[in-house]
Amino acid sequence: MELIISNRLSTLGHPQRLALFRLLMRRYPDRVPATELAQALGIKPNTLSSYVNALMQAGLVTQERAGTSLRYAINLDAARETMDYLLNDCCKGRPDICTPVINSHKAAQKFNVLFLCTGNSARSIFAESILRDIAGDRFVAYSAGTNPRAGLNPFALEVLKQKGHDISVLRSKNISEFQGADAPDFDFAFTVCNQAANEACPAWHGQPISAHWGLPDPVKTEGSDAEKSLSFQQTYGALRNRMITFTALPLATLDRISLQKHVDQIGQSRPEGSSK
Repeated sequence: MELIISNRLSTLGHPQRLALFRLLMRRYPDRVPATELAQALGIKPNTLSSYVNALMQAGLVTQERAGTSLRYAINLDAARETMDYLLNDCCKGRPDICTPVINSHKAAQKFNVLFLCTGNSARSIFAESILRDIAGDRFVAYSAGTNPRAGLNPFALEVLKQKGHDISVLRSKNISEFQGADAPDFDFAFTVCNQAANEACPAWHGQPISAHWGLPDPVKTEGSDAEKSLSFQQTYGALRNRMITFTALPLATLDRISLQKHVDQIGQSRPEGSSK
């Protein structure tokens, strides 16, 4: 076992292989196409191939073929085994040394939830609005973008108005607004687009439970206004379904590992009509 762990740590000692490993961890449990990984990391396909092969040989990444595309995912069992070895052997199992500080919450407190996408003009804005309206007594919802647009998408605003949401409180925000010393301590952080999940986000205040709830970008829908409107309606519906499931979780009784599994499963639900 010691030799296996040593090999994994040596493999992760390369900065670009570590960056690839971290990206796949952020996207877990998704299987990500090789072309998307290469684009996100800004490397050539043959360079990516050498990195993923090294991670696969170390047992940290798995490969699956879907048609002509190769897709990759984290081998979570191997990743856990590696972390457990470090904790139990190197740290002697002492949580006061190795375990990150996790916020504890009283039942009366609200949970802070951050939704992230690239433009913060549609998907993350939908998520913020839906959570605020269906469970604002238990959650405080925020949203931000890694590269926010100048304004909110008009089709998204129209859907929100039709659904009875207050759009006067909404605006596009940069993630930098939530990085300062006065930023909220987040309990949950969800990415709702693949591009945002592929980017290296900062460590958020509060050590939140994070998950990837990626959905296709309705902003990129082509066709008539009716077709675009339908795409936004479907995205809204998918996020509302996920939010209903999320807010129904018994947060007071679930341990962190169980809660992580639940939010990962929510992210795997697909909108109606999706073939993925």
